[in-house]
Amino acid sequence: MATLLDRIWDAHVVASLPGGHDLLHVDRHLIHDLGGPAALRQLDQRGLRVHSPELTFAMPDHCVSTERGRRDDTTRPGALLIPMLRSGCEAAGITLFDVDSPEQGIVHVVAPELGITLPGTVLVCGDSHTCTNGALGALAWGIGTSEVVHVLATQCVVERRPPQCRVELTGALPPHVHAKDVILGLIAKYGVDGGAGHAAEFAGPAVEAMDMEARMTICNLSVELGAKFGLVGPDDTTFEYLEGRRYAPRGSQWDEAVTAWRALPSDADAVFDRTLALDVSNLAPQVSWGTNPAETIPVDGVVPAASEYMGLDAGAPLAGVPIDRVFIGSCSNARLSDLVAAADLVRAAGGRVPSRVQAWVVPGSQQVKREAEALGLREVFEDAGFQWREPGCSMCLATNEEYVAPGERCVSTSNRNFVGRQGPDARTHLASPVTAAASALRGAIADPREVG
Repeated sequence: MATLLDRIWDAHVVASLPGGHDLLHVDRHLIHDLGGPAALRQLDQRGLRVHSPELTFAMPDHCVSTERGRRDDTTRPGALLIPMLRSGCEAAGITLFDVDSPEQGIVHVVAPELGITLPGTVLVCGDSHTCTNGALGALAWGIGTSEVVHVLATQCVVERRPPQCRVELTGALPPHVHAKDVILGLIAKYGVDGGAGHAAEFAGPAVEAMDMEARMTICNLSVELGAKFGLVGPDDTTFEYLEGRRYAPRGSQWDEAVTAWRALPSDADAVFDRTLALDVSNLAPQVSWGTNPAETIPVDGVVPAASEYMGLDAGAPLAGVPIDRVFIGSCSNARLSDLVAAADLVRAAGGRVPSRVQAWVVPGSQQVKREAEALGLREVFEDAGFQWREPGCSMCLATNEEYVAPGERCVSTSNRNFVGRQGPDARTHLASPVTAAASALRGAIADPREVG
């Protein structure tokens, strides 16, 4: 009666430690420009070397500008941190997907698309949305800077096995409703502590029907449910996604790997500490109204409580509230399928973004950007008045000087709407790419079922 987490965990225990902790071997370690330079510097100051540089992958994403023709010094944080990351990786022998690399992008977009993330692996990164990678059947979570140093030095991490939560998603998605709506609806139902401290395993017919990129969106926001891990049992959808990717096994090793991966999913009679459930059949497009992801309602709903910070009155309709910005991007929703869905709505709706609204499309990686441009998506967005940007985290957390200005209202496909997340006094409404695109064209929060 083992779970997916149990199987991965037990296979990675190096030693059992006092206090119920285990020392786990780390198969893949991801670092980026925001935390990586400090960790590498601490390691050097302590006279330590990187234990297994071939298992660590680095890229600038948090501090890099998304302007065309960008350089390290296009942003002040980038000018300081990107050269430090570059020199630290060169000295340690760590693979770096640099600013001008054809593989550069947001770390949690690049790792799956290159096959760095594989089923059954333990993967860590100094970023809370590392749980995104759990969509491929990996045990993936975010760690702090001191733990990043520990992993660099030992290729191990100390962790306590968490309680486990099964999230059962049933039904079929209605038109214009996407994975982002599902996870926002789930968080709205159970709260930001619904999976507090748990490993959340997503299962059920609705999950089985999702493609890999939709599963990544679900797992990405599992941390907003309070969970430490988000996982999906690997299946044929997973294997079809991974086959042929650069770091995935090949030939006979591929066949052996798939055989092993098929044994990973949780047993039918596995026992979980908690069960959450959501029927997605009647789900509407979701939009957040407050300052945490649980403060979310259907786009055609009314604001349940007044919010001075958000400038919203209780009982007011959410649809029709004027906006200043739209951001389509982030490790939640900057993959090819996200951009295709948004572009399809833009094509169908016609019209242009009002001149008073700034609408950005920021692909999650150079690979996503190339594939989107090959499909003509750049022209679709630019003809409608959207800006087409270079890959990076961008306005998700504003560490690269790309802010939502004080008092401005932004419909964003990112994962957090905390006070100041997108800039001081910024007002953020979380939504799916199609809802964001519809809102951009209307110049106000809009129901994509009524646009195009």
